[in-house]
This record gives sequence, C-alpha cells and structure tokens, in this order.
Amino acid sequence: MESGGGSGNKTTGGLAGFFGAGGAGYSHADLAGVPLTGMNPLSPYLNVDPRYLVQDTDEFILPTGANKTRGRFELAFFTIGGCCMTGAAFGAMNGLRLGLKETQNMSWSKPRNVQILNMVTRQGALWSNTLGSLALLYSAFGVIIEKTRGAEDDLNTIAAGTMTGMLYKCTGGLRGVARGGLAGLTLTSLYALYNNWEHMKGSLLQQSL
Repeated sequence: MESGGGSGNKTTGGLAGFFGAGGAGYSHADLAGVPLTGMNPLSPYLNVDPRYLVQDTDEFILPTGANKTRGRFELAFFTIGGCCMTGAAFGAMNGLRLGLKETQNMSWSKPRNVQILNMVTRQGALWSNTLGSLALLYSAFGVIIEKTRGAEDDLNTIAAGTMTGMLYKCTGGLRGVARGGLAGLTLTSLYALYNNWEHMKGSLLQQSL
C-alpha cells in the first residue's frame, strides 16, 4: 500500500513538473492585486506571474511624439464636412418652406413642383456654402494659432472664432468687422463655457467645501 502511495506521489510530481507547477509559487498576497472580474480563477498549473496580467499602461501604442487626442488639423476635415452637410439639410428644409409659401396659390402641377425643387436646391447650396466657408476659415485660423502658440486650449477656440467673424464680415466696413468679431467671440465663448462647465462646477464645489 505504501509503495502504491509512493508511486502515486511520483506520478503526481511528474505531472506537476511537466506542467510547470514545480516553478516559483505565489501566495495569496501575490494574487490579491490581480483583477479576476470576467475571468476564471487562475489554475495552479499555469506558471505565469500574475503581475503581468495587471495592465497599468495604455491599451494602444502611439507613435513617438503623437498626442492622445486629435489636433485641430485632424478635426478640421470633420468640422468642414459636418458644417456642409448641416447647411445643406437646413437649407433644403428652409427652401421647402419658402417654396410652399410662395406657391400656395398655385394648384399641384408640374410648374409648382419645379419651382419648389429649385427653391430647395438653391437654399441648400446657399446654406451649405455659407457654413462650409465659415468652418474652413475657423479651422484654418485654429490650426495657425495652435502652431504659432504651441498649445491647444480654449484661447485658440475663442481667437479663431473672433477672427473668423471679422474676416467673414470684412466687406461691410469697420462696423461689419466689429459685428462679425463680436458674434464669433460670443459663440466661441459660449462653446468654451459649455465644454468646461463640469470642470468649473467641480472647482466651485471644492472651493465651497
């Protein structure tokens, strides 16, 4: 019986050595910091250091010198395209409204349909061109200011919006430049305030405490 028990221990020891269990063991303290959420308990036959399973670094590897967030140049294409599509949709709806209003005394016929369609396409192109031009100027000023200052913050947004409004209304004289700059300053200031609202609210709560 003892020989049988001894042979069984030898067999178990041989299997344990074959699967790597004879290596360095880890106590419960070593395994305490290993997150097991969504995982099966670690098998005692896996000779793996549990510290390698804890991911303290980023999941993706970025190129040298690359930022974790997209800059203004990368966002410029999305901004211009989005403004063009938004302007086209808004212009089409406005053109449909104007077309129906101008042809309300006409009966439903081919001339009325053609007139409404012309109004829709004209207004869609007009608004798409307007918003696309504003987005192009804003993105260009934003990229130039970012490269000049070497920083990306809300000051670039406000400055780009102000300069965009001034340049867009420069054909209206000094009064038009002032109105355009004021409009751009107001809109971009509200946008910056909206983006930092949670941060400002948290800061105020900390100061009150």
